[in-house]
Amino acid sequence: MKYFELICTAYLKRDIPFKEGFDIISKYISYSMAQTKDYQELHDSKGYKLYSFGNFYPPESEQVYKKGKSYKFILRSLDEKFIDTMDVNLRENINNPNFLVVEAQKRVVKQLFITELYSATPVIVTTKNKLFWTMQKDGDILKLQKQLHDNLEKKYQTFYGEKIETEQNFIQLLEIKNRHPQNIYVTKKDESGKTTSFRFFGNKFRIVPNEDELSQKLAFIALACGLGEKNSFGGGFCIAK
Repeated sequence: MKYFELICTAYLKRDIPFKEGFDIISKYISYSMAQTKDYQELHDSKGYKLYSFGNFYPPESEQVYKKGKSYKFILRSLDEKFIDTMDVNLRENINNPNFLVVEAQKRVVKQLFITELYSATPVIVTTKNKLFWTMQKDGDILKLQKQLHDNLEKKYQTFYGEKIETEQNFIQLLEIKNRHPQNIYVTKKDESGKTTSFRFFGNKFRIVPNEDELSQKLAFIALACGLGEKNSFGGGFCIAK
């Protein structure tokens, strides 16, 4: 197993508040996908997109990314063809009003033994009543762990075309790092052109995965495709130890 990533350098054309970063990068990626037929169909379809990305870095103390400065963000996928296509399309998106990708460095990461996973962006999980899982509203940690596990199994099956059968949850230990829910802000235009703003509620986790082979595979999928839901909006982007 291996995943592929682009370390993108973005030159900002305007000041971008921190909370707008996810939405702006997500739309930049979506537009770039739409320039290639196969990936336009992927973008328009329901189901797992099998990529993840992080927000701009390094962070700014004033919570605003500054016009005229360059920042980086990372785009990851299990699909090398997707990453190679995006390597071209991201840099050709020159008319974007927010930023321009001026450089993209490709990196290949082979499966590694993961001792800890940290979510760098909020992990989004929805419950059966269509609410977002939070400790305040739900609090059922075992249900949370099961949904995270099942989500990764489905991502594995979607990409590799085979089921992965596990007898235990891939999570040995889960620690919630935030006191209050974390937000990802998103905007959407309707057919009349009216813009609606909404947000996803999530959490930051520290996860110690189990050491067996299948648990390690699922932990690697989380690193490649994101943990939880809404990964194409910036949810669940992880770093590993």
